[in-house]
Amino acid sequence: MTLSDHGHLVVGDASLEYRMIGPHPDAAPTIVMLHEGLGSVTTWGAFPDALAERSGCGVFVYARAGYGQSSPVRLPRPLDYMQREATETLPRLLDAIGFRQGLLLGHSDGASIAAYYAGTHQDHRVNGVVPIAPHFFTEAAGLGEIANAKTAYETTDLRAKLARHHANVDIAFRGWSEAWLDPKFATDFDLTDALAYIRVPILAIQGTDDRYGTLAQVRVVEDECYCPVETLVLPGCGHAPHREKADETLAAITAFSEQLFHIDAQALDDVVRFSPL
Repeated sequence: MTLSDHGHLVVGDASLEYRMIGPHPDAAPTIVMLHEGLGSVTTWGAFPDALAERSGCGVFVYARAGYGQSSPVRLPRPLDYMQREATETLPRLLDAIGFRQGLLLGHSDGASIAAYYAGTHQDHRVNGVVPIAPHFFTEAAGLGEIANAKTAYETTDLRAKLARHHANVDIAFRGWSEAWLDPKFATDFDLTDALAYIRVPILAIQGTDDRYGTLAQVRVVEDECYCPVETLVLPGCGHAPHREKADETLAAITAFSEQLFHIDAQALDDVVRFSPL
């Protein structure tokens, strides 16, 4: 199936919004980007374009069901929604886009999903994982910030700001916040067991001032994984390194992808631009 650069892809019973930048998955290594708990295709901003240009890889961005312009979901979300995304939806998505080789790059919830997939699927097509501000277990301070976000959603213009990115904004916000703030989630959510089964290199990125997770989230990757692990800790950076420290984040991911794929971005761009149809 030939996909356009932007549209919707049916995966199971969901219609998922997506965007592709640069070479398609059948033409070059592809970085599949998984958004945060309140993210979408558009919340990444210009980062996917910059990443495609700098790395020479294709970039595939999509919105999970319940987010962006993707189909809605029924609430409440199951408390294992991240594990389900990794085991049920992501494998089908990779097959549907013709994924042959590349990286899984995730932010926040998306980072947890990407790492869990790599730890539960021995997928030879996945050559590396880039978790940005990941969550592998809950921390009291992070849960407190989610509670603060819930208050802001109910009392400030946060809902209006998020509605610019989500067709079903209440589903997007409630599906995320109600799961994380469920008392059972605080005791049951723990993905660390999957880390020991990841067999591909990891680049873990974390800001020192992240209010949703401490450096313990990347230290557990270093402690539990047997695969090669690189860690980029960004001083003075909060929960969104790709926005707050974009240059440093881009440079690290580009260097990581070059180690794996040995891509000359300019040469690949010339090949794609001048290849006959």
